[in-house]
Amino acid sequence: MKKLFLSIVFLWISTIGFSQNKPAYQIFNTNGKKVSYQKMLKEMSKAEIVLFGELHNNPITHWLQLETLKDLHQKRAISLGAEMFEADNQHGVDEYLAGRISSKELGTLVRLWNNFSTDYKPLLDFAKKNQIKFVATNVPRSYANLVYKNGFQVLDTFSMVNKKWMAPLPIAYDANLPGYQNMIKMSGGHGGENLPKAQALKDATMAYFILENMEKDKLFIHYNGTYHSDFFEGIGWYLKHKNPSIKIVTIATAEQGNLKTLDKEHKNKASFIIVVDEEMTKTY
Repeated sequence: MKKLFLSIVFLWISTIGFSQNKPAYQIFNTNGKKVSYQKMLKEMSKAEIVLFGELHNNPITHWLQLETLKDLHQKRAISLGAEMFEADNQHGVDEYLAGRISSKELGTLVRLWNNFSTDYKPLLDFAKKNQIKFVATNVPRSYANLVYKNGFQVLDTFSMVNKKWMAPLPIAYDANLPGYQNMIKMSGGHGGENLPKAQALKDATMAYFILENMEKDKLFIHYNGTYHSDFFEGIGWYLKHKNPSIKIVTIATAEQGNLKTLDKEHKNKASFIIVVDEEMTKTY
């Protein structure tokens, strides 16, 4: 009788514990099937390029970026790159990686995002500790602003020195890509046709510097806002435009109230979709 009572109590406690479990995230494949972290990691390790799309203020994404980096480093030789560093700041990044400047001095040489210390410094410090190349892939934001105001033609006026920090001209551009069309819709038309062109300049430049810095038998992991690689467009489109056979794994990040199933709008968004509880705290 005592054993039966203890068994019932144990079952009750287990049931309560399960019902009160609050997972912070769930990973799905492109078709909406739940997959494990190890499955995602295995597929990432077999790619030539991983485009890790984040929501910039989502702590779960930043944690998983660091964890996957640590785990993949055990499996493959790696190079890194990120949207969060602009190409003309590469010298400052290299000086930090080489240990010639402090993190405080880095801020005087590199245009750092406000959440650098919490969200991107751990990635840069891992690269520094393990002597991993880290590429500043993004176009200087002033270039994108000029395209937003004046269109692609303004880039023709740049000096040869300034052109070093962006994809070679002319910039390939497909205005009918759904991602670029959605940008116009989301802005209510206020950005005009130049809004997606500014985005395309960023996408093209990031793809260009990824390809320029890839090394044989090394996995290149790139960190970018999820919109830059969602639905295999953006950076991925430009990579495939230059090299159709290149093997890319994309990661998207989305927020939902329910982690049990993947919302229809997120299906086919990436090779893997990390869904985070929409009530998760933000880094800013």
